[in-house]
Amino acid sequence: MKKFLVTTDLSPNSKAALRFAGQLASQDEIALVILHVVTVMRPTSWRVETYAEYEKNEMEKARVALEHFIASVYQSSGLKIPEYTGVVENSAFTDSAIMDYAADHHVDYICVGTHGAGTLEKFFGTTTANLINQSGIPVIAVPGSYRVSKLTSILYASDLSRLEPELKQVVNFARPLAARVSMVHFSMPSEPTIDPTIIRTIAQTVSDYPVEVHVKAFDLTQTMITHIQLAVKTAKPSMIVLFTKQNEGFFYRLFSSGNAVGYSSQTTIPLLVWPKSN
Repeated sequence: MKKFLVTTDLSPNSKAALRFAGQLASQDEIALVILHVVTVMRPTSWRVETYAEYEKNEMEKARVALEHFIASVYQSSGLKIPEYTGVVENSAFTDSAIMDYAADHHVDYICVGTHGAGTLEKFFGTTTANLINQSGIPVIAVPGSYRVSKLTSILYASDLSRLEPELKQVVNFARPLAARVSMVHFSMPSEPTIDPTIIRTIAQTVSDYPVEVHVKAFDLTQTMITHIQLAVKTAKPSMIVLFTKQNEGFFYRLFSSGNAVGYSSQTTIPLLVWPKSN
């Protein structure tokens, strides 16, 4: 059973991650952990015993607030409240606390809500961007605008460098959801002409799961983010999947606001980002 760690700061934007996780839980058996990281400050003048009692009380308040928040999110979304474990952690470093918890508890995916503003940095927010660039565990970024809908199709954008292992991961995610998988590759002018039939043949050897293959020419007058936006607009997937090579800053090279006029339209579909293996 896959384990999903859903993070929330109890803000409206973080509701999206809970809604998405609830929808997944209705389509597949998953173990769901909902994590709320708080910072309980300690005045330097306090004794250890005084702070310990204060921390205990504050953490209990946070646990109660988390339970109320979860109940309100699922009640308003019309989803049945899934089975979950609620966890409250005290840390001044939210990103590290999330990654440490995920690693220590053998989490398969981290799911985080985003606020969906214009540029990529604003769209993802600091925490999400840091998780994508640093976490060894796949991250699902769910736009704050997300509304509950069945996950029926996945668009996987590939550079073909590690097609077989990546496609296996995508198929393994899609299969229990009975979601369609389509793959898109943007062919650079310097690349030799790629026959989609060859890619389809490779896909068939990787898995018996059907995969649609699309090869599109990359227009050098446009950014990669524009190409992916157009692919999403055409395919209308429920989710998009990318693989990022963290140690080379691939994610920012691909999507940095410096390479794009701006993320002019707010995406409405979740993004699953896997760390790319070397």
